[in-house]
Amino acid sequence: MSEDLEAKIEAAVKNPRNLGEMENADAVGTVGSPDCGDMLRMWIKFKEEDGRKIIDRATFQSFGCQTAIAVASVATELLAGKTIAEAKSMSGEELAAPLGALPPVRIHCAQLVEGALRNALSDNKDAPAQTKPAATSPTLMDQLSAGTGAKVKIVMKS
Repeated sequence: MSEDLEAKIEAAVKNPRNLGEMENADAVGTVGSPDCGDMLRMWIKFKEEDGRKIIDRATFQSFGCQTAIAVASVATELLAGKTIAEAKSMSGEELAAPLGALPPVRIHCAQLVEGALRNALSDNKDAPAQTKPAATSPTLMDQLSAGTGAKVKIVMKS
């Protein structure tokens, strides 16, 4: 990875934007694999503006590498003001663009974010996904440990 990309990822991880659960979200999307440990959940809140439904705010939680956290952080900033159709058309590469081109071994991190976004917007292009409100849906930790029979250990790194 280039030094510039590493510095942008480090900065995004040290000060992630829009990190955490969102109460009263209109849509929630989760993607990932408990087997490998990479999981990402995205919450989305919509608003009406000029007769259009747009994304007002997006937040995320991630069990994944620093690159996934960095991509999710910058992606949530990019999504504000987008219509559902505009957001659904964004690729992982576009969602990661503020960081710069990701090396091939890190492209899956952007795809994780893209997958969570698409999962949240999956019902149809004109209406928010019909999901359980964030307050009643299982937490990311619940989903990560569900059905695996394995214990999950979270190690916070500084």
